Amino acid sequence: MTSRRTFISAITAALGGSLYAADGSPKRIVLQSAWDTVNIGDIGHTPGTLHILEQHLPELQVTVWAMKLDERVTEMLKRRFPKVTFLQGNVLGSSAKDVELQDAIKNCDLYIRNSGMGQDTTWIKFCRKVGKPYGMYGQSYFKTMVSGEKGEENMQFLNEASFIYTRESRTLKMLQEAGVKAPVLEFAPDGCFGIDVRDEERGLATMKKLGLEDRKFITVLLRTNTPKAPGVDDPRPEKLNPLHPTPQQVQDDERRAAGFRELITKWVKATGNKVLIAPETIKEMGHNKRLIFDPLPEEIRSHVVNLEYFWNADEAASIFARAHTVVCHEPHSPIIALANGTPIIHWFSEFHGLKCWMFEDIGLKEWLLEIDTVPAEKVFQVVMANERDYPAALAKVKKAMDFVHQRQSETMKVVKKVVG
Repeated sequence: MTSRRTFISAITAALGGSLYAADGSPKRIVLQSAWDTVNIGDIGHTPGTLHILEQHLPELQVTVWAMKLDERVTEMLKRRFPKVTFLQGNVLGSSAKDVELQDAIKNCDLYIRNSGMGQDTTWIKFCRKVGKPYGMYGQSYFKTMVSGEKGEENMQFLNEASFIYTRESRTLKMLQEAGVKAPVLEFAPDGCFGIDVRDEERGLATMKKLGLEDRKFITVLLRTNTPKAPGVDDPRPEKLNPLHPTPQQVQDDERRAAGFRELITKWVKATGNKVLIAPETIKEMGHNKRLIFDPLPEEIRSHVVNLEYFWNADEAASIFARAHTVVCHEPHSPIIALANGTPIIHWFSEFHGLKCWMFEDIGLKEWLLEIDTVPAEKVFQVVMANERDYPAALAKVKKAMDFVHQRQSETMKVVKKVVG
């Protein structure tokens, strides 16, 4: 096997870069990911980007530095990616777990920070300290990344990255205008678009229990201006999950929820089909019941299901794959739906992050609707336009995903070049 790998390494090197070391062992990537376990988007980033790496660079040995794991997420990831090593720890710590993580980074050929909005640079400082190349895959940044007290230092860190892929064009433009000089500074969709995990057994059982039929139900989800967990304030200056919502933010929640109730009512009356209130984040489950489900008239509520447990990303994928349309205030349920061939509407508020614009960037501008200016009637019209010509809607999904897959392939050529 070593002899074979050495031969492959020599041939690959002759063609412009090897994914094997001189001794024939596979080169190594550390992927920082798995940001949380209470958000199917933060769960979905990891299997998504791992699938992209597996598909295009299967020779690589991948280690995931997981920020947060629980038993069910760990089981899902290990079942789907048995060759991947999952580590937890701290690059500044001294425990056995910390040292194992630090050694993995010291011995890697490339460090990748996966899709997200985080502006922490501790990992960059460690990579620079141990002399390892690093890149960012599908990032969104607040403007404070390149301005303010830490702006000058952060600019240096960004300039030294092997590549920076932003998951939407607004962040890309902001970094370009700031003068970031990374050798590769381009758009590439959120890593969650690569997701391919499914829990068909659980998903089908849930659909049967709830009376949901293939392509005959829509899913909805509101994002509220409420804290991520009881008593926990959002550390970000923008406070996307405020501990103490302002009266205006409370009014925004109520007004937006009324829009979802109107959409649900119109859909049920027009089609007689069901609606699933589907959680992207665990924090919204009670709020969606309080603001959307409970106030509905009984004759409408009888067609609506508010999921009463927080599902994993693989079960969500199995159910989204069979939905008619996913209409969501959050962005990652639509991503998972698109990856599974289902039309979407991202009824967004830009305050919750620039990531919303990725849907326009992949060619789905018609399905990107601003929640504070686009009324429920317009959203309903878009849903019903898809209903009238569903094959055309599915073709639109395919066209967008073909572009996503093209960008994924192009990004992996850059990763291969850096590693090789």
